Amino acid sequence: MKIDTLPVFFHQDVLSMQAPDGLFERAPSPLLEHQVPFAECAQRIANIKSVLERGPSAERFSWHAGRHASDEEILRFHTAEYLERLRSWDRSGHWATATTYLPKAGLAGVRAAAGTTLEALSHILEGDVTRAYALVRPPSHHAAPGVADGYCLLNAVGMAVETACAQGCSRVAVVDWDVHHGNGTQSGFYARDDVLCISMHMNHGAWGQSHPQTGDVDEVGVGAGKGYNLNLPLPPGVGDATYVEVVNSLVIPALERFQPGLIVVSNGHDAAQFDPNGRQSVTMAGFHEMALQLSVAAERLCGGRLLIVQEGGYNVAHVGFCAYASALGFLGEPLDLADPLAFYPEDLSMSKQAVEALVERHPLLNSERIWQPERIG
Repeated sequence: MKIDTLPVFFHQDVLSMQAPDGLFERAPSPLLEHQVPFAECAQRIANIKSVLERGPSAERFSWHAGRHASDEEILRFHTAEYLERLRSWDRSGHWATATTYLPKAGLAGVRAAAGTTLEALSHILEGDVTRAYALVRPPSHHAAPGVADGYCLLNAVGMAVETACAQGCSRVAVVDWDVHHGNGTQSGFYARDDVLCISMHMNHGAWGQSHPQTGDVDEVGVGAGKGYNLNLPLPPGVGDATYVEVVNSLVIPALERFQPGLIVVSNGHDAAQFDPNGRQSVTMAGFHEMALQLSVAAERLCGGRLLIVQEGGYNVAHVGFCAYASALGFLGEPLDLADPLAFYPEDLSMSKQAVEALVERHPLLNSERIWQPERIG
């Protein structure tokens, strides 16, 4: 399966939101000669854009203008009280959590990320394209309807899902392979059976009041949504074989049973080797294969309708290569660049054990690895 081009939606304002100085204690450390830069920075997205524009397959990516999200669009997922808080923080700058900072006048960049995602979605819903890639920052999947968390201030993925549902898409699936649990997206749809949330992530647990969710297998949804939240936590250290196996044997069968009209991908690359915020060992080849398999599945299940939204990936140089690899996978094209950081050999026995252990303890999966929401519904 190949498509001619992958439309990439981008707005320059996503680069305008300045990262804070220093990583430690919200300020530069007086003990360091050379400071550690804040991980969520404009350079990571600029480098993705650079590799897409300069790589061997640059002609396969078409570039399209993004826009800012309106208040009405934000309120499709977020609460009015939370939007007012964002406006207040925007006037002077504010640390929402230990890792989540909105600089003074930074809300314009956050609106650009959300609006650019919605602009990409609109071209899919109108039938102009079957798939589109929103190249945006800050990331979105930790932001809950009323909570900022993990660099995330507006949940562009959640807003896109709500928009698609409002415009007649009866079932939407979210596939999140960022290295961290997509807790904000989970919380927004936890009681819904028309949205299937799948999060495959490093098993890191909860990290405080902003992220009380554990991301473990027992978080399956409530009410009508019971069984429609599928968490797939993976042990630290796993790489390509595990991630690809989880996509092929757990994620895609769940999508086949759910039969979505649209798939939204939280396309994080912080499961990569040497990412400062992850502990996994995925290479360019792993991201490419996951994207390829999901693209093939989308073609079969929902006419190829895929909205791809950039999430994490914090090795400023490597993230550009990993994003390029996944973009080629979504195109159905082979990799045409070597991975500059694929150093670690993979323990394939660890991969098999990780997947089997996950299936054994998951209440929504049977021994044949079939997703069964009715088991607990």
